[in-house]
Amino acid sequence: MTEQIHKIRKELKKELDKDRYYHTLGVMYTAASLAMRYEYDIEQASLAGLLHDCAKCIPDKEKISICKKNNIKMREIEAENPFLLHAKLGAYLARERYKITDTDILHAIEVHTTGAPAMNLLDKIIFVSDYIEPARDKAPNLKEIRKLAFCDLDAAVLKILNDTLNFLNKKRGAVDEMTHKTYEYYKNLLDET
Repeated sequence: MTEQIHKIRKELKKELDKDRYYHTLGVMYTAASLAMRYEYDIEQASLAGLLHDCAKCIPDKEKISICKKNNIKMREIEAENPFLLHAKLGAYLARERYKITDTDILHAIEVHTTGAPAMNLLDKIIFVSDYIEPARDKAPNLKEIRKLAFCDLDAAVLKILNDTLNFLNKKRGAVDEMTHKTYEYYKNLLDET
């Protein structure tokens, strides 16, 4: 483990609640595993996994305040559901507080909840790792998705998006438009193959 990762881990242990911290470690280790499988830089994947939820435990009102203060654009759905801001705000904090300058890492943090059409490999690794890390146990089809993640990352992304949309529609929760766009992109991509 690099000195930078070790230092950030210590800081996050103070910033995050216990469950979020352990989830973060799970995402970091899962991202490293997927990076090995797909021949991606392990340190980059580990850093993105470690920092993906660095803004998650900030109270919603404070998330909005930080965004306004730093000219971070909020879409209407984010302003109405500030918990959705943690990815965008996480990328900002990773850059400003944790001194991450790698744009791929920052982008992976920013899109880890909704995904995005045409994600790069690191984006997909963090998106999937967040969903399948070892402590996760509530999501449907988890066993299938975990297996799929190491065989066909795009298929795992699509399955996660499908299950997420089904869950949010049943719950009548806020659905970010980007999740729909990402789902359509990967559905079309896999239909073509």
